[in-house]
Amino acid sequence: MGGAGRVGGSGEAGREARTAADEVTAAAPATLAALERLRPRLAAAGLGLGLAHVGEPGLAPAGPAEAAAAAAMPPRRRREFLAGREAARRALRAVGVECGEIPREGRLPVFAPGRAASLSHSAGIAVAVARAPGGHTPLGCDLELRPLPCDAARLVLGPDEEPLLGTAAGAGTWSLTGLFSAKETAWKALHLAPGRAGTASMRTLRDLRAEPCGEALYIGPRIDPRAGRSSRPRVGASSRPRSGPSGLPCTGARAGQSYGVRVRVLPVGAGVFSYALGWAGADGRSTPVPTARRS
Repeated sequence: MGGAGRVGGSGEAGREARTAADEVTAAAPATLAALERLRPRLAAAGLGLGLAHVGEPGLAPAGPAEAAAAAAMPPRRRREFLAGREAARRALRAVGVECGEIPREGRLPVFAPGRAASLSHSAGIAVAVARAPGGHTPLGCDLELRPLPCDAARLVLGPDEEPLLGTAAGAGTWSLTGLFSAKETAWKALHLAPGRAGTASMRTLRDLRAEPCGEALYIGPRIDPRAGRSSRPRVGASSRPRSGPSGLPCTGARAGQSYGVRVRVLPVGAGVFSYALGWAGADGRSTPVPTARRS
């Protein structure tokens, strides 16, 4: 779009860009570089990666719907919004799909048919993942560059999940920020699933249950959505730990769930980036799409 389509006049836009650039911490270039190095890993999972940051020049609405939405926002939120939309377009371009403006419904982005992406932003950096048309990889990602305070655990985890904090996860440990990011990723992926099966019981992150599955996490809706209750196994279900898709053990306690999402949490600078690896059935094995059964 030309200058007339940008948010605000040239002087205002320039001041906003400089202010936004000042808000991006000195660690932003290193964080962007760390995210960029994940591109081959994401491509192997069938995902394209898109990155943007609030301080880059030329961020502008791609159409009237984006312009109208951006015009109603305060300057900082406006730059985050435009960076997120640009990251989503770049992610789609990485899988060979062009995309114009991305309007919204409430706070959710609305993509044209044949286009789908998940986006997140933190500390002035926007990241998005997209899949090629016809793909079945779950779409979900989350970037958290500011650690969560310990007292936020009660808002994220049920009592049955609190033992996860500090337990081994490959070469590292599960932090509260990592578990929050993983659940945010799974929440997005499950709400974008065909038929949105099982999301009726999802009101807060505590309505999702996480458990280690090799170096990843298995996350799915609880059978009993009341906070703090463990999922109740189906009659005849084995209580033995199951093997995940990699052959590494999953700790069990999800026997009553019909499907879930495998999520990988990776360190990025001082924070974490999470993305959905694939769908998994109740037996911990990979499945191309989630089942339509309700939990």
